[in-house]
Amino acid sequence: MAHTTVDSPVGPLTLVATDGGLSGLYMTDQRYRPADDSFGPADASLFGDVIVQLEEYFAGRRTEFELPLDLLGTPFQRAVWTALCSIPYGETVTYGELASTLGRPTAARAVGMANGRNPIGIIVPCHRVVGSTGDLTGYGGGLGRKRQLLDFESQTLTLGLST
Repeated sequence: MAHTTVDSPVGPLTLVATDGGLSGLYMTDQRYRPADDSFGPADASLFGDVIVQLEEYFAGRRTEFELPLDLLGTPFQRAVWTALCSIPYGETVTYGELASTLGRPTAARAVGMANGRNPIGIIVPCHRVVGSTGDLTGYGGGLGRKRQLLDFESQTLTLGLST
């Protein structure tokens, strides 16, 4: 396990890798962020592809990430996190819609809990999940960052910058 920290438009991002791939992308003051001493030694050399793809995303040139991920969680959490990756760039779904996608239409609250524990923010786009009325609800990185990411994706699509 190793980590590095990179700057981004939403503040510093701590990237964490295991032998299986990227296992964490944490924002400053993120809810459920593990203790920094659990991230292993600093080693930026392991994160070249991640950093390039994040730079492309924030430049409006990337709408999907192509990285090996090591999603560490329960089977249900991993199913939710995998389903998050199918939400198209610039679009949102509700917790209930995501629960239905998983074949568990009454599990919106459980989906919300798993969503909140997503260890790889932005790349596993939990910011694209909203409340049943379309309102912004819960985000481990804070609602301001959630709004910033959603606005960024919407504006990128409107301006036609993404490919």
